[in-house]
Amino acid sequence: MGSCIICGKSVEGRICDLHEEDALFEFRGSRPDQLSVGRYYRGSVDGFAEFGVFVDIGDSVTGLLHRSELDRRLDSLDWEPGDDVYVQVKNVRDNGNIDLGWSIRQAEREFRGVLVDDPEIGHSVLLDDEEDDEETSDSETTDETVDADAETGTESEAEAENDSDDAEQTADDEASSAGAVSRASDEDRVSGAGSVGESDGGSAAVVAESDETDDEAASAPEPVAVAIGDLDEHVGEDVRLEGEVVGIRQTSGPTVFELQDETATVDCAAFVEAGVRAYPEVEEADMIRLDGEVRRRRGELQVETDELTVLEAGERDEVEQRLADALDDEARPETVEPLADDPAIADLSEELVETATQIRKAVLTDRPVIVRHANTADGYLAGSALERATLPLVSEQHRRADAQYHYFDRRPLEGGVYDMDDATKDTTTMLDNRERHEEKLPLFVFVAAGGTRESLDGFDLLNVYGAPSVVIDDIDVDGAVVDAVDAVVSPTVADAPDTTATALAANVAAHVNDDVRDDLRHLPAVSFWEDAPESYLDAASEAGYDADAVAELREAVALEAHYQSYEDKRELITDLVFGDDEEDVGGLAGHVSEQFREKVDEEVSTARANLDYRTVDGVDIAVLDTDAFTHQYEFPPESLLLDELHRDVRDECSAVLGISTDTMYVRTDGDVALHDLAAAVAERVPEGGVATRSVREGTIRYLAGERPAVLDATLDVLADQL
Repeated sequence: MGSCIICGKSVEGRICDLHEEDALFEFRGSRPDQLSVGRYYRGSVDGFAEFGVFVDIGDSVTGLLHRSELDRRLDSLDWEPGDDVYVQVKNVRDNGNIDLGWSIRQAEREFRGVLVDDPEIGHSVLLDDEEDDEETSDSETTDETVDADAETGTESEAEAENDSDDAEQTADDEASSAGAVSRASDEDRVSGAGSVGESDGGSAAVVAESDETDDEAASAPEPVAVAIGDLDEHVGEDVRLEGEVVGIRQTSGPTVFELQDETATVDCAAFVEAGVRAYPEVEEADMIRLDGEVRRRRGELQVETDELTVLEAGERDEVEQRLADALDDEARPETVEPLADDPAIADLSEELVETATQIRKAVLTDRPVIVRHANTADGYLAGSALERATLPLVSEQHRRADAQYHYFDRRPLEGGVYDMDDATKDTTTMLDNRERHEEKLPLFVFVAAGGTRESLDGFDLLNVYGAPSVVIDDIDVDGAVVDAVDAVVSPTVADAPDTTATALAANVAAHVNDDVRDDLRHLPAVSFWEDAPESYLDAASEAGYDADAVAELREAVALEAHYQSYEDKRELITDLVFGDDEEDVGGLAGHVSEQFREKVDEEVSTARANLDYRTVDGVDIAVLDTDAFTHQYEFPPESLLLDELHRDVRDECSAVLGISTDTMYVRTDGDVALHDLAAAVAERVPEGGVATRSVREGTIRYLAGERPAVLDATLDVLADQL
């Protein structure tokens, strides 16, 4: 029996079932049926086809990584034949074909251990153990040769050798007792040297053999305190570091503490015994002081730990504050010029900077950024602006090829409401990633979404686990939401004029990364369905988008927003919004826009012909039965259709109501607050289960059986308010 290298559970081999997907395997078999489905294997690129990549697993087996498994385009991969890649075995077919899956981890160090999958052994073994066995075998062979040679020597030679061995052993014993940590490589340390991490105080144990040793220790100067970012200048020297433990991993040799200060991060190796945890009292998020020697190992800086102390009370507070201040200074952007003249943006300058600081801070601290946006044109444009600004920063912060997909995600939200269903899925995913991959909890950025009380339950669930969140929304943000999240950008918080979520988010994005501001100039104009400010139209024109191109792009994004509501693919929206063909700006958008206009015009024509005009107390209201006169689940969705229909008939009536089985759509230019409207209707139909569903979509929900009563009450209340 062995023990799991991650949790220590007794198992056959070196990994338990729960943690198999956290480890990387090297395959030593010769047949596909010897592979274990679900495991991640090291492979090498064999070749490319139109439908995917062929990957060699070991020396005798080849599988297919189908393009549908990739999180990017096949032609965007920078792999070459022979390159190492990391893949998951998804299925082994009866005919021997192997289906492979993509791994977001594309470096050995991102796995929590490397094991050998050798069918002849029957269970997994550590790769390091296998290498040690080979070295031991080589050593034994060498020893046998030496022994044979020694037997042929003279007795005096043997005695001389014995005397020499005794002297060397004595010197080795003295050196071992005087030192705390071996400064040799991991392999050398496994075979023996001093130990650390066993004293009560969390420091290295040092044994003095004589008064002379005591005097030397007392006179030895303390290591010089340096910043991690300056370690390049101190290779081979003893240094003192202070910072936060942001990661701990146990190898088959030393324990590696990932230490971060205000300048950088470095791995610090501490060895007590092969595969045994050094300084077991140290946990992630501890503030520590560490003394050790700076070395370069495999091209990377590493500190060989001599002594480690967990800081307490005042010392801890001092280091924490220093790191926090440095992070704030680094993350906080300078106030930049608005993308165009917009009074709302001018009034919200402080909020823009604060929200941009939150996003930049997340990137700098390796915290994933999750953008949740409404599945509308405004939501997609706003989310894309933040994506455009954040991805380059993620690439600068992380070396891994898939970092842009691992540390940034953008997901649409139906109706712009973050309900318990959405929050539960997000919470489950983030907790699983924390448990399996030791990820930090993400920063959630809600764009054109989350601004009203209907999202409070979702925010409360995130807050239970301490996941930070910010809201960027153009509608009136409820005070309870302002209290529930870490930052808000909305005209509401500064009594600023109305604008769009895209105008807000694009200006936040310009603060996040000013290098991409030229890519963002046209987005605010695109987000206005009508009455776009001249300043934004001028900015779009300067970016190469005339009025027709702006309209086509808006319609194209609206169409794709519908079809990508549940599974967004980053590349298509990027191609639409940031097309780089200067000779054909908006070419793709123009093509998609034709489909939008054809579908919308047909549906609006049908809906207009079936409007039921009601007059209540002198107020004309048009009613559309959306169950009877729209194509459900097809484009355009009811919300977009009602928007277009209202713009088409606004000169004929004061409001348009769309009524379905259990949902009412309200469209009017009058001063009507949806929450107040729903509350008044609920008073008149107390058994109707009436409540606001989505302020952004202008929808009220009710019980299907009370539909006639709810419609009559809504007509009366709406007429009163108008």
